[in-house]
Amino acid sequence: MSASKEMYQKLAKLAVVRGLNVQQNQPVVIKAAVRDYEFVRMVSKEAYLAGAKKVIINWNDDELSRLDYTYQSEETLSDIADWQYDRLKKQHDDGACYLSILSEAPGGLQGVDHNKIVASQMAVSKKMGSLQKYLMNNEGQWCVIGIPSQEWANAVFPSLSDEEAFEKLEDAIFMTSRVSEDTDPLENWRIHDAELVEHARKLTNFNFDKLHFTSELGTDLTVELVKNHIWVGGGDATPKGVYFDPNIPTEECFTMPKRDGVNGIVYASKPLSYAGKVIDGFWFKFENGKVVDFGAKQEEETLRSLLDFDEGSRHLGEVALVPYDSPISKSNILFFNTLFDENAACHLALGRPYPENVKNGVNMSDEELKAAGANDSHQHEDFMFGTKEMNVDGIQFDGTIIPIFRNGNFVI
Repeated sequence: MSASKEMYQKLAKLAVVRGLNVQQNQPVVIKAAVRDYEFVRMVSKEAYLAGAKKVIINWNDDELSRLDYTYQSEETLSDIADWQYDRLKKQHDDGACYLSILSEAPGGLQGVDHNKIVASQMAVSKKMGSLQKYLMNNEGQWCVIGIPSQEWANAVFPSLSDEEAFEKLEDAIFMTSRVSEDTDPLENWRIHDAELVEHARKLTNFNFDKLHFTSELGTDLTVELVKNHIWVGGGDATPKGVYFDPNIPTEECFTMPKRDGVNGIVYASKPLSYAGKVIDGFWFKFENGKVVDFGAKQEEETLRSLLDFDEGSRHLGEVALVPYDSPISKSNILFFNTLFDENAACHLALGRPYPENVKNGVNMSDEELKAAGANDSHQHEDFMFGTKEMNVDGIQFDGTIIPIFRNGNFVI
């Protein structure tokens, strides 16, 4: 840590009080890298001060993960023990909330046998799939934040010295997370959330049938929306009415595409870090909701594995609007991290949707969601396609066209 301890403490408090909104006697589960132990201590203390019943830490380490993938067999990597399922289910049953602290370097698993990574991810998804609803339905609070690491900083700013790169990434994370020395981050987020909620309210009230996207990269994509869709911006709430902010930072308003209603071509505007590798220069062609053709200048086979992960991986689960003039976009920094990069540009997600994006969706069964037009998948992977010159039109059921974006920004 090179910035003042006060700045990290502000971020830690923001994560606990605004991100998770930890309730009295609620268990808190933190996922973090071992290198971030100092910050984890800060977060843990803030959680206890907020009334946490207990704090559970799930540690990870990039190099240990690489060693596991290198030396373990595919069979071993795919053997997900019953106790792992039971532990997570017990945490859900106890009403835990979950904080993920990201600091890993992009492309950290470059050179690792791709088949092993895919087999391991598939095994985890099959074993834990039934437990995904806890977070996807917001049954408990969850939040994802980022803090700098030297490895990540060097990847983002390769021309700078270690110290300069770290400090620049540190400053960027604080700025985009709306943490500063002379203002209260909690108040900053109260104001910011209110603005996003208002944008989402307007979009929902328009009741669009579909959206049409065009950009200077060649994107020409029509995305039909499910009927009774709901746009969400800012924070979320659990069924018990506990308000929380899942992503710090966030600049998006998002909703649910109709599974078989996407047609056209889309060109990614930023690289995608997936399965420890960086996919770049990629595009998808959709017909009746499904990716029928694709390409990439870098890591095309990794992209193929993403699309072939399961039956729903070639269909969309989310469409999100982010103004080009967002703070993250204005920073002109490519973070190689979806949490940050998705909030610099409009994005789409392949895979599982959020049930909250359709009326009464959180109370629907999988079959009811499918009947409503929702996709189904064990994964949810965002990719960015927004640009400086992106135009977005909303098309209502009577054919009326409402301009939503012009030159990358909201006009409604």
